Amino acid sequence: MAEDEFELYDLRVEVVAPPGARIYCGASPGDHFELRGEMLHLPPGQGFSIYSLAALLPLLPAKQRPTHPQDWMSTDAEVACPDPNCPTRFRITRLGRRRFRHADVTAVPGPTR
Repeated sequence: MAEDEFELYDLRVEVVAPPGARIYCGASPGDHFELRGEMLHLPPGQGFSIYSLAALLPLLPAKQRPTHPQDWMSTDAEVACPDPNCPTRFRITRLGRRRFRHADVTAVPGPTR
């Protein structure tokens, strides 16, 4: 990898719920989105609750970065719906890694050595 490059995981976030559960956040089991770099991608015609997304957003940049195998961010994959009455969870799966160049993602110069 070149000196000015870094890698992030692409992520898939999928709604999971117990069979037959009443869901309050407007999701259906299997609903999902993918995060590729900084871009969030939803399948055509599918929505996603802004409240659920707000609960997930702080975790996603950390899940994108390589972590130590014993770090909980490496092992814990499900996040509860922010509605305490909703039984859904959001499963975050790391997909392949994507490579970025520093100069392509910011106007701030990279560190010099």
